[in-house]
Amino acid sequence: MDLTDKAIIITGGAGGIGAAMARKMARVGANVVIADRDHEAAVALAETIGAVASPCDVTQEDHIQRVIAETEALHGQVDMFVSNAGLGRGDPSHAASAPNADWQLNWDVHVMAHVYAARALLLKMIARGDGYLVNMASAAGLLSQIGDAAYSASKAAAVSFAESLYIAHRDEGVKVSASVRNTWRPRSSASATAMQRGSRR
Repeated sequence: MDLTDKAIIITGGAGGIGAAMARKMARVGANVVIADRDHEAAVALAETIGAVASPCDVTQEDHIQRVIAETEALHGQVDMFVSNAGLGRGDPSHAASAPNADWQLNWDVHVMAHVYAARALLLKMIARGDGYLVNMASAAGLLSQIGDAAYSASKAAAVSFAESLYIAHRDEGVKVSASVRNTWRPRSSASATAMQRGSRR
């Protein structure tokens, strides 16, 4: 897939998998926008790779809308939105013991953030017959992360949402991937989605 001059937003792009993707995409000529709650880290990375940094809390729909609007002002359109931001506290969150706040936070970060991005971009991508939505999921959404019910359930919902987008819009030029691998390896064609399955993030 040729990413030269493509405008790509990566949420949670200041560290971890997001930062690795940002570096690789910038290296091959993409116009990368790093959207992250840790704005200082996003700025530091952006300066080293020639990207743009934008503060963003993905649980807030207006933040995602603003990042998209800023990217469109800079580059004309958003070619790819990588909804990568995620959380993993490492604490037990069995269904019977996890507080409502933990469930809600997992849902907001791992599901609603994907919904907000699709809501803002899908009709524009359909109108031009092109665009790519990448939803970072997890093998926990396919197999389960023992001891973290909220994480597993929300990641399963993320996979399901990506599949729904693909089924509904695959013939309209919109590509959709749910990535559950350790590395991001797009395997999509112009009209098909790669549902990438593998090891946990």
